Amino acid sequence: MKYLSILGLCLFSFGVQAQELFVMTEPASNAPAGSIGVRVGQSLMKNQFSEGNMYNLSPEVTWGINKNLMVRASAFMSNEKSGLGFNGGGAYAKYRFFSVDDMQSHFRMAAFGRYSFNNAMIHQESIDLNSGNSGYEVGFVATQLIKKVALSSSVSYSKALNNDGFNFPSQFGSDAVNYTFSVGRLMHPKKYTSFKQTNINAMLEFVGQTITENEKSYMDIVPSIQFIINSQARIDLAYKKELYSSMHRANSDGLFLKLEYTFFNVTQ
Repeated sequence: MKYLSILGLCLFSFGVQAQELFVMTEPASNAPAGSIGVRVGQSLMKNQFSEGNMYNLSPEVTWGINKNLMVRASAFMSNEKSGLGFNGGGAYAKYRFFSVDDMQSHFRMAAFGRYSFNNAMIHQESIDLNSGNSGYEVGFVATQLIKKVALSSSVSYSKALNNDGFNFPSQFGSDAVNYTFSVGRLMHPKKYTSFKQTNINAMLEFVGQTITENEKSYMDIVPSIQFIINSQARIDLAYKKELYSSMHRANSDGLFLKLEYTFFNVTQ
C-alpha cells in the first residue's frame, strides 16, 4: 500500500508538471531538482525585410539545481548570414520564491533574469534577447494550476545593449516592458495508469512588448500542441501569428519546433 501511494503521488506530480511546460514562455515552476535537460529549439519565420525565410536554431542545456532554482545556457544560430552561423548565446536563471500546493491545484511565483550576447546586425525595433539583441532582462512570473488547466502570466523589463560589432541604433528605444499570458490544458490521457503514457497538451499563449521611450508595441498569439513521451521526451509544435504591431520587426509569423529530453537525478 505504501508503494502504491508513492506511485500515485508521482503520477499526480507528473500530471501537474505537464500542464506547465509552455512552448513560448516559462512558468513559475522549475525543472526537477537534480535534472539535466537538453533542448533544441528551431523556428522558421517569414522575413519581412527581404525574400525568403529566416531559420533560427537554439541548443540549450537546463540544470535543476534544487526545487527552487534552475539555470539554463543557450546558443543562438541562424541563416541571417551566408549559411547557418553562430550569432551568440545567453544565460537564464529562475528562482521560485512562493508556492501554495493542494491536491489538485497549486499557485507559484518566481523571479527570473536573463543575459544575452549577440553579433547579428540590429535591424528591428523590437527587442529579442533570444536571437537578435545583446542585453539583459529581469522579471516575475506567476502560475496557477487547477486540475488539468494551467494559467501563467509574466511581466519583465528588458534593456538592449550594443551587439558585438554593431552599436544599438540611436533611433530605436533600448528599454522595453514584456508581458505574457499562457493557458494550457491536458488533453490526453484522461486518467493516469503508467509513466509510459504519452501526454498531449494544448496551449494558447499571448506574447507582447512595449518600448518605453516611444510606446511602440506588438502582440503575438501562439497556439501550440505538445507531446510528452515516457515522462522524459518532449516535442513542441507551435505557430506564431502577429495580432498587431506599431514597430518594425524582421520576422513575426512562423513555425516553432522544440525537442527536449530530460535526465533525472543526475546531480543528486
